[in-house]
Amino acid sequence: MSTTNEQKVYEILDLLGIKYTKYEHNPIYTVEEAKNLDIDIPGGHCKNLFIRNRKGDTHYLVVLDENKRVDLKALDKQIGSTRLSFASEERLYKYLNLTPGSVTPFGLINDSNREVIVLIDKDLANQDIVNFHPNVNTATIGISYKDFEKFILWRKNGFKYIDI
Repeated sequence: MSTTNEQKVYEILDLLGIKYTKYEHNPIYTVEEAKNLDIDIPGGHCKNLFIRNRKGDTHYLVVLDENKRVDLKALDKQIGSTRLSFASEERLYKYLNLTPGSVTPFGLINDSNREVIVLIDKDLANQDIVNFHPNVNTATIGISYKDFEKFILWRKNGFKYIDI
C-alpha cells in the first residue's frame, strides 16, 4: 500500500511521461541491506546523502553510485562550501519530508522553496537505468538516467555535477 508521499512520486512521473519499473521489498535502511535483497533490480543503484554546510543555511542532496564513498572535506572544496556534515533527521524531514533510509531525489517534490541543492556524481551518466526509493524504503523504482535528469530539471532546484 502506497503512502501519500509515495503516491505523489508516481503522479509526477506520470505527469512528466517518465516510465518506471517498481520493485516492492521489505524496508531497507542501508546500502548493505539493499545489496542483500532477494530480488534482482537491474541498473545502477544509488546512494543519496543529505548534508549541510557549517552554518546550516545551505543543504545538499548528494546522489552517487552505491559503491562510492564521499570525502566531505574534498567535496566542500569542490563546491566552494564551508565544512560539510550530515544533516539531522529533523532537517531531512523539514526540507524533504523524508525519514532516514528513504532519502531520494524524489523527496525534492516536497522542497516547495527549492532550498536543497542537488549534487550529482558525473559517473551516474554511464548508467542506462538508475534506481531510487519513491519516498519510502519499502520500494525501489528504476528510471532511465535521461529521465532522472528530466525530473531534476523539472524540479528547478539548483544542481551541479561533481567528481567523486
